[in-house]
Amino acid sequence: MALVVGRIAVVGAVLCLTGVVSGTPSAQAAGPWGSYGFDADARVADGATSTGDATALAPGTTYRSSLPVDGRLYYRLDLDASSNVYVSVTAVPGSGTTVSATDGIKVSVQDANSHSCSIDTASLGTDRRPRPLTALGARDFSRAGSTRCQDAGAYYVLVERVHRAGSSSDTWGLELATVSEPGLKEAGATSAPEVWNSASPVPVTGEAVSRAGASGFTGATSVEQGVWRDDIVPGQTLFYAVPVDWGRQLHVTAELGSSGDGDGIVSRALVLSLYNPARGFVDDVSTVYDGSQRAAALKPLPPVAYTNRYDVSDRVSGMRFAGSYYLVVHLSEQVADRFGEGPFDLTLRVRVAGTATAGPEYVGESEPRGVFGTTALGGETSTTGNASAAGDDTAMRLLAAGGIGTGTALLMGLGVWTVVGRRRDGGAGAGR
Repeated sequence: MALVVGRIAVVGAVLCLTGVVSGTPSAQAAGPWGSYGFDADARVADGATSTGDATALAPGTTYRSSLPVDGRLYYRLDLDASSNVYVSVTAVPGSGTTVSATDGIKVSVQDANSHSCSIDTASLGTDRRPRPLTALGARDFSRAGSTRCQDAGAYYVLVERVHRAGSSSDTWGLELATVSEPGLKEAGATSAPEVWNSASPVPVTGEAVSRAGASGFTGATSVEQGVWRDDIVPGQTLFYAVPVDWGRQLHVTAELGSSGDGDGIVSRALVLSLYNPARGFVDDVSTVYDGSQRAAALKPLPPVAYTNRYDVSDRVSGMRFAGSYYLVVHLSEQVADRFGEGPFDLTLRVRVAGTATAGPEYVGESEPRGVFGTTALGGETSTTGNASAAGDDTAMRLLAAGGIGTGTALLMGLGVWTVVGRRRDGGAGAGR
């Protein structure tokens, strides 16, 4: 039996940060962000209003900050001339605040001459309720035809608040996480695979295993192939992590159980989003809810391959490296208006198909070290889902490698495509 070693964060106490020494006032206070599980080991990094005062972000490190309503904040990256570097920014609006569909964040990476290396946005969307949002900045050498952002030197991450009149003016919490990806030992193909199995498989069946989702990326609950059961309440966002090796193909379906109370219809009631190990958005799907059981299945995704990064679509480009892929499930607050406070039954059906293959050869190590998906960084061993789920696929097991030191608990992969001017409209809690 092939053994695939997963990289799963320690699933322990997912702590809401109730006090951070030094930093912005909003970072010091307990704050209204108890619904999101910030990295307990995150360093404080104050955003600057000028590039001259920008705090340096070290690759492989997680940071805690805050974003005021009129925020336009800079952070610095000191980069070499060969590594891809990525910065994910998760913004957390205060619970119960008033927001609009277009409220969100914009994240860009710029060189010293204000040339944009990447631009990414994330907005709350039609639900118009507060939830975590994630956008990504990148200095990425795989961007075809680009001669900008190739040199060593100082680069700047710009985080901007997108705010509309009538929305609350409260400060949002921020979590920033960085990762670097070294170059390849030998140059290979520079085009994405044109042929892969795009057929939808039969969903995994059998008895579900109870597995409680986490409240943030860093503590995301480890799951593998199988059927998994949890409870979710309106307004809640749950995070899970699935290890997917090179050459393997991920299929996921989320089901919302029936309700015996209430009536009406809620559009985009349950949203399932997929993020890659660098917290880069891959795809999402949603379903309406009328009190009857509903299912939302991600469209077929390509097998994990380094060359996927050369595709123009998120759904292909995002599947560019092995590692722990994040399933982010959000249940709309509007469900409570129609069907009560819950909790509601949530079932995840996860299939990891195909045969693992060798990954690319890099010239050095990533930061954080060992985020290629075949090296365990630590965390608990996941409970195996229903044994009958294996079918003709190789069953997966996770290995625990002890504790994780400060700054290395973040599960991030090695590369996220450069996205220029993409606008994402309303999706699951940590993204769209």
